Amino acid sequence: MIGHFDPALTGEDCWVRTADGARTRLPTRRWLGGVRVTAADRRVDAALVGCCDGPTVDLGCGPGRLVATLCRRGVMALGVDISPTAIAVTRHRGAPAVPREVFGPLPGDGRWHYALLADGNIGIGGDPHRMLRRVARLLRPDGVAIVEFAAPGTGVSVQEIRLETRARTGDWFPWAEAAIDHAGALAAETGFELLGTAGISGRHIAWLRGPDGRTARTGAARR
Repeated sequence: MIGHFDPALTGEDCWVRTADGARTRLPTRRWLGGVRVTAADRRVDAALVGCCDGPTVDLGCGPGRLVATLCRRGVMALGVDISPTAIAVTRHRGAPAVPREVFGPLPGDGRWHYALLADGNIGIGGDPHRMLRRVARLLRPDGVAIVEFAAPGTGVSVQEIRLETRARTGDWFPWAEAAIDHAGALAAETGFELLGTAGISGRHIAWLRGPDGRTARTGAARR
């Protein structure tokens, strides 16, 4: 199956078009990582994976920069993405990845220590509640979800979006956004406990402990 974000995974200039006509450029350089990322991007990536000291699954891994970072540290990690391009790029980095739907059967169900939803991937499928409940089933009881949220004050929204390049226009598909100030409510509604949040370089991360969790080291700055 071809992924909606495939053009962005090869470094092509891409924009997201929403149903109301607005268009926003995608941060393809940041997703790809490497020498072109900024110091601010590196600070956010360090926060996203900083606490991951055990098996970690990256859902919607894209080109696999976070999986590769963890593998270089000696942490067992796996990328999951529907896109064959994402899987190929991730494996080219020397990191493991599987071409799967995040809502279908996945390796290690119920045994992962950490799960990553970076780069807005809480929006996959257009339902943040469903996404977080899926993550809860992937994690072991004391597991931690590390989730990137949208800026405060933007609410929780679901809309149809499509990707556009200079030469192509993709199909419409559902996507969601959830603001960081809704992290606590979303956590409570899906069986998580909000451990902490942090704002780093204009981006927003929350650390959520799964149901029946005990203690976890998050490195998060509590608000």
